[in-house]
Amino acid sequence: MIRFQTLLFTSLAMIAFAGNSLLCRAALKQTSIDPASFTSIRILAGALTLALLIQLRELLRGRPRDQLREKAHSVQTTFNGDWTSALALFVYAACFSYAYVSLAAATGALLLFGAVQFTMIGAGLQRGERLTLMQSGGLLCAFAGVAGLLLPSLAAPPLLGSALMLSAGFAWAFYSLLGKRGRAGDATAVTAGNFLRAGAITIALSIGVTLFAPQSISIDTAGVAYAIASGALASGVGYAIWYMALRGLAATTAASVQLSVPVIAAAGGIIFLGETATPRLIIASVAILGGIALVIVGQSAKK
Repeated sequence: MIRFQTLLFTSLAMIAFAGNSLLCRAALKQTSIDPASFTSIRILAGALTLALLIQLRELLRGRPRDQLREKAHSVQTTFNGDWTSALALFVYAACFSYAYVSLAAATGALLLFGAVQFTMIGAGLQRGERLTLMQSGGLLCAFAGVAGLLLPSLAAPPLLGSALMLSAGFAWAFYSLLGKRGRAGDATAVTAGNFLRAGAITIALSIGVTLFAPQSISIDTAGVAYAIASGALASGVGYAIWYMALRGLAATTAASVQLSVPVIAAAGGIIFLGETATPRLIIASVAILGGIALVIVGQSAKK
């Protein structure tokens, strides 16, 4: 039963993570909402959803009223915490949104995932970890895939959008590394607090854009709906489910299953957004995901 639950939670979390790419791309391609507004609504919807999930979790556990008050105070304290993590979360979300103005869902997910994994591997090397021959070959293969995808040509993704998505990946990896360093006991509560603080920063972004580039601000009902779905479902609920899945996953398995996110995003882009999988994207995906898989498998073999 536990294994089935872990499989179910993992599958739902991966679909949710890929859904972020699909929802963001759909909003910025098919509606008139601007990236700054999308980012603000997404982050605030995620913060509200996570906060509600925390309260619902405690109620379902049947906590006495005094314990609920203590828990609420703990969550409130968490909300007043780590602004560094909130800033990293904001940079990720903002770059993510602006990148999807020009990138296809599959390309964006692949670049995001690649940047996250490269940064995490680099952090491990900085801590003194050493790569085996297989891992080194996998890393070179992945780098070659990214280089091949971005080489100038008619089939290459837009340079600015690619740079923004790589920046989003670096910011998300930094956010993840900060979380590991903090070793927070209640990951959902900490994430809720970081989302809330990042929401305050995104509001400042929207105000700044409104003041200095008011012509770029645009909001419509469909765009708002996509942003709320991205924040509440794909982000808030998605992260909560992922934290439940992690309880039954080894670290290597958790890293491996995330290889499915760009694949799911590519399939979703083809089915729902009318995108095409070009030969260049397919070859780059095989090189990047296959190379990273070799690094992950090599890491497991060393243990």
